[in-house]
Amino acid sequence: MAADIPGNASTSVGKAAFTVVITRPVGQSNELIAQLGAAGIAVLDFPLIDIAPVTDDAPLRTALASLERYALVVFVSPNAVDHAFARSDAIWPHALPIGVVGPGSVQALVRHGVTAPAYNVISPPSVADDDAARFDSEGLFAAIDTSLGAASLEGKRVLIVRGDGGREWLADRLREAGAEVETVAAYRRLVPEPSIGGWARVHALLAGEPHAWLLTSSEGVRNLHELAQEHLTADEIAQLKHANLVTPHPRIAQTARALGFDSITVSGAGDDRIARALLAAVPTVVQPVPSNPAHSPAKSRMTETNASTNASPQPAATTALPPNPPFTPYEAQKRRSASGPLLWFVVVIIACAAGVGGYALNRKVERTEQQLAQRQQANDAQTNELRVKTDQALATVHQSDAQVAQLEGKLADAQTAQQALQQQYTDLARNRDDWTMAEVGQMLSAASQQLQLTGNTQLALFALQSADTRLAASDNPQAVTVRKAIAQDIDKLKAAPSTDLTGMAIKLDNAIDQVDGLPLSGEAPIAHATPKAATWADTAKVAAATGEPRWKVWWREVTTGIGQQLTSLVQVRRIDNADAMLVTPDQGYFVRENLKLRLLSARLALLSRNQTTLKSDLQAAQAALTRYFDNTSKKTQTVIDLVKQVDAGSAAVELPNLNTSLQAVNQYRSRG
Repeated sequence: MAADIPGNASTSVGKAAFTVVITRPVGQSNELIAQLGAAGIAVLDFPLIDIAPVTDDAPLRTALASLERYALVVFVSPNAVDHAFARSDAIWPHALPIGVVGPGSVQALVRHGVTAPAYNVISPPSVADDDAARFDSEGLFAAIDTSLGAASLEGKRVLIVRGDGGREWLADRLREAGAEVETVAAYRRLVPEPSIGGWARVHALLAGEPHAWLLTSSEGVRNLHELAQEHLTADEIAQLKHANLVTPHPRIAQTARALGFDSITVSGAGDDRIARALLAAVPTVVQPVPSNPAHSPAKSRMTETNASTNASPQPAATTALPPNPPFTPYEAQKRRSASGPLLWFVVVIIACAAGVGGYALNRKVERTEQQLAQRQQANDAQTNELRVKTDQALATVHQSDAQVAQLEGKLADAQTAQQALQQQYTDLARNRDDWTMAEVGQMLSAASQQLQLTGNTQLALFALQSADTRLAASDNPQAVTVRKAIAQDIDKLKAAPSTDLTGMAIKLDNAIDQVDGLPLSGEAPIAHATPKAATWADTAKVAAATGEPRWKVWWREVTTGIGQQLTSLVQVRRIDNADAMLVTPDQGYFVRENLKLRLLSARLALLSRNQTTLKSDLQAAQAALTRYFDNTSKKTQTVIDLVKQVDAGSAAVELPNLNTSLQAVNQYRSRG
């Protein structure tokens, strides 16, 4: 690292002359802190992200237990490597390629025993010019394409181990290449609450002490912005927005710029480059002292100036250097070629790189053309499907037009009928008596229909009484004749017996529900005797009570039990109907269904007041119950009783009609 520090010099500084605020998670900056401490830089460990295990690590363990399913495993950070290997006891397969984003992840793999060339570790390459190295998802995808060929992953599984959330860029590119990408979380990021001492030190730095901030993630930038709104004053926030920020990636710098930070330096990935970028900000406050004074005259003069400054009791005025420009990368040391062959070597390397880049670009163009052809085919298929749907929609529209035309014809017919009816009403209204009689006829017709459909005698009686009241106001002699006919029908309705049709229908429904549980004549259960032999204690008690020998009592009990068991083997029953014994269990289903059909037909006849059909169905149901079912069963007797009750109550089903009144009204209408 000493060779990477500008000037290859040790540094002489005052107490806390320059401070670097490191915002990485706790324990992940030890090497960087050691490098900065060796250079005389004070460090404030101020973590803005806390790394914690995931709440449910079952998906991670499941994925690591079946690594043979994957063609490539990608770790997005050193944290992903550490947490994944901490949850897996298996030895990593040598044939399984591993993709990592940067040098930190490579070092994390080394800590767990995974090193090249024993393992195929794929990462963005480090080039001669460190500024050109790109350690991110884009660089890793290019490295994967160069090493494996993205097209070779088509149809294969790729596992990406990352934290909760994160960018989807790499996963999307691999999916576009045809790979089946699975992502699993190995850790989660939390927003820590810095200590009171840490905030006190930040207040002191923002009060005017020279310092710089190291922000290594976009999430850390956002967390700093949010915590500053809660813990800093407006002036301190303004000072923070103007402070020097060092970030390893342009994307982090863009996030900081969007949040209002205006002095940002992009260092590049790796602790060495971060250290060089941080040390580049030191000369504004700290002057390096060369370890070898004779190295150059300019450096000697700088050392003498520092010495005189330290010896003087008065602080020397130093000229402030301009602030770092936005998004200015760290100042790399200028290198010169030492000889002509080295220049030619660089030219050859560039030519080879151009050839490889052209080949890779050609491969990408071919894949893009294939993807475009596939998308064109998909678009053509969608177009054909859309054309078919359009034709179907047009056919539906034509069918709807035909239906609308039919409805318009029916509407015209209805309007014609309405006009004819209106004309009839107009003709009837010419004569008051004719109108009254027409109204009475309409009332009687409606009452007759209701009586036949519902059997509601009360409604029919009310209609007859209303018609009689309407005719009572008429002086026409023929109205008296109609009133007499109405009076006769009123008397018939009052004398008609009331019939509970609903109650009888409920009884038939109950009978239908119980048919499935009725036993057939051949299915009647037979009670089997289960005699139990007396115990020796009971035999002794009986012998003592009767005075008989004990063996005699025991023998009688044994012979009695044997006789009961023999009797239970055979049972004789009498079945008067021989057909019932011929019904097999499979035919019993049809017997029950025929009985239910008879009862359902009887119910419909009851509600429609069809006396003949009702009687016929009830008699057929009673005959089936008596012939095929066990009449000794209580269930069978209950159903037979329900059928008999309906049969007895059906005599009053027939209702009177209003023919007398309707005939009188019709005679009045046809008098002329």
